[in-house]
Amino acid sequence: MAKKSSIDYVCQECGAVYPKWQGKCDSCGGWNTIVEEKKPTDDFSNISGKRKGNKIDFVSLNGESQTYERLVTNLSEINRVSGGGLVPGSVILVGGDPGIGKSTLLLQICAGMANKLGSDSCFYISGEEAIDQVRIRARRLGLANAPVRLASTTSVKDIIATLEQENPKLVIIDSIQTMYIDEVESTPGSVAQVRAAAYELIKIAKKKGFILFLVGHVTKQGAIAGPRVLEHMVDTVLYFEGDRGHHFRILRAVKNRYGATDEIGVFEMQDTGLVEVENPSALFLAERQGCVSGSCVFAGIEGSRPLLVEIQALVGNSGYGGAKRAVVGWDASRLAMILAVLEARCGMNFSNHDVYLNIAGGLKISEPAADLAVAMAVISSMTNKTLPSDMVVFGEIGLSGEIRAVSQPNLRLKEAQKLGFNNAIIPNSFSDKKQKLITNMSYHEIGNVQRLISRFS
Repeated sequence: MAKKSSIDYVCQECGAVYPKWQGKCDSCGGWNTIVEEKKPTDDFSNISGKRKGNKIDFVSLNGESQTYERLVTNLSEINRVSGGGLVPGSVILVGGDPGIGKSTLLLQICAGMANKLGSDSCFYISGEEAIDQVRIRARRLGLANAPVRLASTTSVKDIIATLEQENPKLVIIDSIQTMYIDEVESTPGSVAQVRAAAYELIKIAKKKGFILFLVGHVTKQGAIAGPRVLEHMVDTVLYFEGDRGHHFRILRAVKNRYGATDEIGVFEMQDTGLVEVENPSALFLAERQGCVSGSCVFAGIEGSRPLLVEIQALVGNSGYGGAKRAVVGWDASRLAMILAVLEARCGMNFSNHDVYLNIAGGLKISEPAADLAVAMAVISSMTNKTLPSDMVVFGEIGLSGEIRAVSQPNLRLKEAQKLGFNNAIIPNSFSDKKQKLITNMSYHEIGNVQRLISRFS
């Protein structure tokens, strides 16, 4: 009888387990990410015979519940993304590309909360940087005098032993991939270490009732490195987005047990750190050039916030065998769908044309309401005819060429009117949904893409 192996081969990006080593992970497609790890020594095969469980007490849905008094931070954008403030006992995972500003933002939050709550309340534990490195950043940000408790360690046991003797309100771990537990026989950053370290830190955060921030590394694909279970264990997952070539940074909530998801906070990277942007629409449109073909302003919604951004398209003759499609800040497959609809329903031909699409400012848009603005930008560039500089556009395009209604049109138009836009092109199906538009703007309703083409003829 073959002897059972005590070793597993685990992918360090997605957590998939294999009986033997292989170069490529079949689950996530990563190369050279599978590492040898020892199996847990505990035997759970006869768990039902070890002891009997206790009876569970069930209660009704209608009953008294614990109310959470949120801690309001010094950054209003953080309060917006978190749902109105930080909930005591919550665990927040912050991910983002290297150098995007995660440590800078968390140090600003920690210093602001320490000034508000007093000394011995906010702890910043770094596993990646030495104490002097964090102090240099604090002096650059003007936060050196904040009463923050600073330490540099990677031992989870030492962290837990220290926090057991303290009364913290806020703890920041930078980062979870550097933490390790002695009993887990694998290197820091492995799936087993990340899972075990996060479990122990989350357990003490729930027990003591303090707010815990965990910084997470990301993979080449932009997902948080380590086991996917890490995102399920925490209460909130925040992604820090932005192009390092742009000075804008977007903090997006993709999971939040205490608030709405897809809420965003907008920051601007300056020499003194991250500065909140009170009116992101005006900032994203600040460098917009008027009367240029291929430019269209989209009135979007990110979470509960209306946001105006410029969509730029460039269509040119292809000098090679195959036409190119390049997209920045939007879904490339959705652009392919829009081009296919314009070809099938409007008779346009893009087979011999390169199409480039860009969302100005480094913002990433995911909502289908941008379909109509993308189509108008592409047609404008194709026909070399400009759109009115005071016009905004929104609407979803279906495969049959129809233009469908989107959510919260009044909020979009109100934001556009506030910034001086006087015209809008919108879907004509709002009346069917009993949705009355409340605006003084001049708007034109369009039901299909054929009517859209007629505006450029």
